[in-house]
This record gives sequence, C-alpha cells and structure tokens, in this order.
Amino acid sequence: MSDNKNFNKIIHLAFPPTVSGRPVVCNLGKLYNLSFNILKADINPRHEGSMTLEITGLEEDYHKGLNYLKENGIKLIPVAQKIARDDDSCMHCGMCLAMCPTGALSLDQKSRLVLFDLDKCTACGLCTKVCPVRAMEIDPQD
Repeated sequence: MSDNKNFNKIIHLAFPPTVSGRPVVCNLGKLYNLSFNILKADINPRHEGSMTLEITGLEEDYHKGLNYLKENGIKLIPVAQKIARDDDSCMHCGMCLAMCPTGALSLDQKSRLVLFDLDKCTACGLCTKVCPVRAMEIDPQD
C-alpha cells in the first residue's frame, strides 16, 4: 500500500451508541502501535460519540488501524470536511491567525495572504467565531 514511514494525521471519528463504551481507540496503541492525542471528545445523551484524534505511527500501521476502526462501526471523517474556507469571501484580515492553536492558519510574509493548511486543522472552530465575513465555516453535515 505504501512505504513504512512515520505518519501523522488528524481525523474525526463518529461512534454509534453500540461502540461508544468500548475501548476501540485504546486498541490503536495496543494492536497497531499507534500513538494518539485526543484533541476533542464528546458523548451525547443518546450515547453517540465523536472524537478528534491526532494519530502518529508508521503509515502501514495507520491504515491498518483505520480499517480496524471501520470494522468496528466507527465512521471516519477527514477533518478537512469539517472546516472549510470560502476563498472568495476571505479578506485576509488576519483575525483568525491569533485564534488558531495549531498553525493551520498562517500569514505568507511575501504576499500578506492568510494561508489555510487543512492537514494541521483540528476543526476546533475558533476561527469561525472571529471571522468578520464568515469565510471560515464548519461543514453543516456535522
């Protein structure tokens, strides 16, 4: 599938009620030698869960771990599908830069334009709250 190199990815997981009480995320470390950092987690009153994880490990193990999650009924949602920027609306004012905890939003020093790196985005939503023209949006499907 791919060569065996270090890999780091942020993903969002959606758990059905039948899975939210099981240690499937812990098993990523035990069974697939992956490290994970929980960036955000929530379980609603119906016991449906959601979690944003940063996963690190060998790329081959990462793909095996994702297959394990899917086999256990967990829906994988790339973070890029959760936050989007309307490039036509963005005024490049920089309000979002101070709020972004991961550096997904940065300033290009030469062009003075705000850049958005989806791979660094954790979908925390802070940028959406300060954008004066609402160029940063949370995907309405979530």
